[in-house]
Amino acid sequence: MKEFAGKVALVTGTTGIGRAIAMRFAAGGAEVVACGIETAGNEELTRDAERLGLALRVESCDVTSLDQVRSVVTKTVGRVGGLDIIVNAAAIHPFGTVLQTDLATWNRCMMVNVGGIYVLAHLGIPEMKKRGGGSILNLASVQGHASQRGVVAYAASKGAIHSLTRALALDHAVDNIRVNSISPGSVRTPMLARSAANFSPDVPVEEAFARFGAAHPLGRIGTAEEVAELAAFLASDKAGFCTGGDYLVDGGLLAGIGVQ
Repeated sequence: MKEFAGKVALVTGTTGIGRAIAMRFAAGGAEVVACGIETAGNEELTRDAERLGLALRVESCDVTSLDQVRSVVTKTVGRVGGLDIIVNAAAIHPFGTVLQTDLATWNRCMMVNVGGIYVLAHLGIPEMKKRGGGSILNLASVQGHASQRGVVAYAASKGAIHSLTRALALDHAVDNIRVNSISPGSVRTPMLARSAANFSPDVPVEEAFARFGAAHPLGRIGTAEEVAELAAFLASDKAGFCTGGDYLVDGGLLAGIGVQ
């Protein structure tokens, strides 16, 4: 039997890591609803899920909008009867120091990366309680532990995710809802490609990826599918005693002297 048979998962983010997790959970037997704001990513995920015959539906949604998230949760529960797993992978990655980051950019980063988790927990936890519990996974980052220069808003948001994860885990352990975060290192995603273009604008993307990989003891960057496997474990019954934790999938990066 597939490990997520009979489970319903709601995943935010339809590109990169969010996409890989949605596909992995659907392949594991879950009924999956993925939501994202990027039209191209939504359409590509829909086509690939249909081609593979997966039970995966895609909804357009801005995770900072209470009304839009409420609509997705309501549709999900109405269509498949409940909600067991939430994965918060939607994120943006602005660049700049505090002097280079305007208030609108700061606020948008915090609202997407942290506020989106709040909104979905606020609306989704009551539905999970009706099912007797569940699992919430929040995608954080090694940047929440040890920051690079020039990513002040992003790093602050990822550190906040670690704290929010612990708070949710404590508050809802009584409801049998486990809450954990995952902190990836450099992972091959569209977001990492944009980071490469920002920090190394004159370097071909694969060369930049190789440089990023060299900073990791394993000597390479990770894949979204490797992160998805960790997510699958943490959301499964095999991780039934895991809550309130942050789990690194960083190729050994933080075992050394920190982010380069």
